[in-house]
Amino acid sequence: MTRTWIATVAFMLATAASADEATVRAAAKRLAPDIKVTSIRPAPMAGMNEVVLSGPQGPLLVYINDKGTYAFAGELIDILKERNLTEERIDELNRVKFDSLPLDKAIKVVKGNGKRRLVVFSDPDCPYCRRLEKELLKVDDVTIHTFLYPIAHPAAIPKSKQIWCAADRGQAWTDYMLKGDLPSNKGDCANPLDAVMALGQKMRVNGTPTLIFTNGHRAPGFIPADRIEGLLQEAAQGAAR
Repeated sequence: MTRTWIATVAFMLATAASADEATVRAAAKRLAPDIKVTSIRPAPMAGMNEVVLSGPQGPLLVYINDKGTYAFAGELIDILKERNLTEERIDELNRVKFDSLPLDKAIKVVKGNGKRRLVVFSDPDCPYCRRLEKELLKVDDVTIHTFLYPIAHPAAIPKSKQIWCAADRGQAWTDYMLKGDLPSNKGDCANPLDAVMALGQKMRVNGTPTLIFTNGHRAPGFIPADRIEGLLQEAAQGAAR
């Protein structure tokens, strides 16, 4: 009798949860009929659900109540813990499997002992990418893998090919980004630019520079050396746990 009662309660709870999710999913589709609903789970706020949508620029978060009658798109803040829960969740959804990246298609520069690792998607003609390179001069003991990703400047495509075709790619990259000096080759060797462009689009890398750390955290846009150092330390601490 007891087992039957437990099974009945479990079935009722599962059915209720399924019904709630269906209601929330239907509400999400009414809000954004052309966007795929990736996942639904209870939000940290009672009576609300976190809905992840697959947007063209990456995952989007919307919060919808259990009855599917109210929704808001914005940042959910834990006031007591002083945490931006929406920002943390977006960061989690955007994390990259670092070891799955095709690093053979990137320019490799080793600084100091090179123990720490960093990936950068960069465009040779991107002003903020050049600023970033100056900041990276201040960061030591790191191996930097740079994917040539000329998405915004058509003239950067032949320059990327010339840099890739240089005998010393790392030096050619540094020389161009810091001094504007291109190698003298024709840029007609085999190169991975098409593969890298496809990779970046798949990962929704929508701008340069974009930095990726070994813990999967991505940081879009220019950031100063002290912030890079802090993120490298966070990634290293995560790996040590």
